[in-house]
Amino acid sequence: MRNRIKTGREPYDKITNVIVTFFAILNLFPLYWLWTSSLKNSADVVKMPPDWFPKDITFSNYVDIFQNQPALRWTFNSLYVSFVSTVLVVIIGAMAAYAFSKLTFPGQNVIFIIFISSLMIPKEIMIVPLFQITQDFGLINSYGGMIWPNVATAFGVFMLKGFFDQTPSALREASRIDGAGEWRTFLQIMLPIVKPGIGALFILNFVQVWNDYLWQMIVGQEKNMKTLMVGTATLMQDMNPNFAYKMAGAFVAALPMLLIFILFQRYFTQGITAGAVKE
Repeated sequence: MRNRIKTGREPYDKITNVIVTFFAILNLFPLYWLWTSSLKNSADVVKMPPDWFPKDITFSNYVDIFQNQPALRWTFNSLYVSFVSTVLVVIIGAMAAYAFSKLTFPGQNVIFIIFISSLMIPKEIMIVPLFQITQDFGLINSYGGMIWPNVATAFGVFMLKGFFDQTPSALREASRIDGAGEWRTFLQIMLPIVKPGIGALFILNFVQVWNDYLWQMIVGQEKNMKTLMVGTATLMQDMNPNFAYKMAGAFVAALPMLLIFILFQRYFTQGITAGAVKE
């Protein structure tokens, strides 16, 4: 009976696979067009009808970006700000989520509701007071000014609390009976269990900080303090009509995120789907 059902579904599965593959290729086409355009001359980018693949491949656009612009410095700034911000969000979020999930203290539910309510406030609303505070602390044109406002978010707490809620409380009680303290229970027992959630949070937050164009543009006003996204945007705003040059800058800004997803997609998938199955 199972074989019959499976055989009957095979044509539908093949059709579904074809449709999914088609839309996957369709979503990758803008990235393909960005990459091929960066290998063309400026005139070939706006040519009609377009060349689907460059006839004369040139890497001069990439050479110009790294020679005439501090692109390496921009890349370092983006990687440093995104990585440090994400590590701090994971550390603080994991500790706070564990406290909200497994510990008991006065005002626990009220504080958690306030945390979650803050997620409904767009960051753009707080830009002016946040800039004034950052300026008063002397953090303009500094890494600290880009990092600390991104750390002050409740998203990590909200996301990891769901993973800690799924961990059996009996494990914590057993570790306490064995003589383990709260820190040891958290670090050696609970934290490894929620590793998929930490991986998903790391990727999501890293991408969010990497693409945080507005705040990085406001804080990093000096040319050497710009991040890759902001620096690339200055190429787009330039009156230079070299469209291939701008395409190369956009591809350089997008490439690190592609590598992050390719390298850590397994952890991202595990983290997203971990809460979908109940035992």
